[in-house]
Amino acid sequence: MKNVIIGFQDETRIGQQGSVTRIWGPKGTRPRAVQQKQFLSTNIFGVVCPETDAHFALILPEKNTEMMQLFLDKYSKVIPKNKFVALVVDQAGWHRSHDLKIPSNMSFVLLPPYSPELNPIEQLWSKLKQGWLANRCFKNYEDIVMATVHAWRSFTATSGAIKKLCSRSWATL
Repeated sequence: MKNVIIGFQDETRIGQQGSVTRIWGPKGTRPRAVQQKQFLSTNIFGVVCPETDAHFALILPEKNTEMMQLFLDKYSKVIPKNKFVALVVDQAGWHRSHDLKIPSNMSFVLLPPYSPELNPIEQLWSKLKQGWLANRCFKNYEDIVMATVHAWRSFTATSGAIKKLCSRSWATL
C-alpha cells in the first residue's frame, strides 16, 4: 500500500461572473463590491494529495472529455515512477466517457452522485474564489488566466497548505 497514493481531482470555472464576498469597511459604511456581467471564463483542473501535500493543476478553456484527457496525460507524467494513484473523481460526464483513456499509473474511484462534500478539493476551490478571485473585474481572458495562476501558486506555495485544508481521517491507506 505504500506505493498507492490517494488523489482528489475536480475542476472549477473561474471567470467574469465570479464570487462576491464580504469585505471590511469603516463602521457605519456600506462598501461596494464589483460584479461583472460578462461571460468570459476558464477552468482549472486540479488534483491534490493531502497525505503527501502534493498538487497538480492545468488551466484549460473547456470542461469536456478532450480537456480531461489532456489533464490526465500531463498528470500521469508527474506521478513518481514507483507510485500508483487512486484518483477520486465525481461523476461528471467527461469522467465517465468511454472515449477517456485512463493512464496505466492511475485508476478512478467514483464518488456517489451529488456528493461534493466528499471531495476535499472543493474546499480549495472555495478558498481560491473567496480569497484571491472574489470582488474583482477581469479585463480579458488572459487576465482571468493570470489571476487563476496567481491564486493557485499563492495557496500552494505554503508548505503544508494542501495537507492542512484537504486532509480527511477517512481518506488514508
